[in-house]
Amino acid sequence: MPSFDIVSETDLQEVDNAVQNVVREVGTRFDFKNSGSVIERKESVITITAADQYKLEQIHQMLKGHLTRRKLDARALDFANPEKASGNMLRQSVTVRQGIDSETAKKITKAIRESKMKVQAAIQGDTVRITGKKRDDLQEAIAMIKSLGLELPLQFNNFRD
Repeated sequence: MPSFDIVSETDLQEVDNAVQNVVREVGTRFDFKNSGSVIERKESVITITAADQYKLEQIHQMLKGHLTRRKLDARALDFANPEKASGNMLRQSVTVRQGIDSETAKKITKAIRESKMKVQAAIQGDTVRITGKKRDDLQEAIAMIKSLGLELPLQFNNFRD
């Protein structure tokens, strides 16, 4: 029986490369000279420290731009609220989301059930497996899931006949 998996994966090596490019750009830009702005990544958490809200937003834009240049979806970033740090600075943690959370998985399976398609959806950990009798039904399911407009970047892989 044909099937495929819906996953949300982000290549952390490419994220690391994008962060290093942002660090390089922060070091060379005139408006960041002597501001003490720092960006670093540890596992799947990026920590941004900036002098004020404007510089923090500028780093957000640079990070999103560099991720897009590396063909990664910026929707994988989950920005936390900025907090005060020492020396009148702002610190913000940004989580790189991996996998589909249970709430989004339930939303996907519910949408498939309500669409009355001839496919079945099953949640398997942080992936959703879609199974159907025909390849065309699976392609319809992919198109329907893309039209849901979820805030999470999704990939469709393991397509098997």
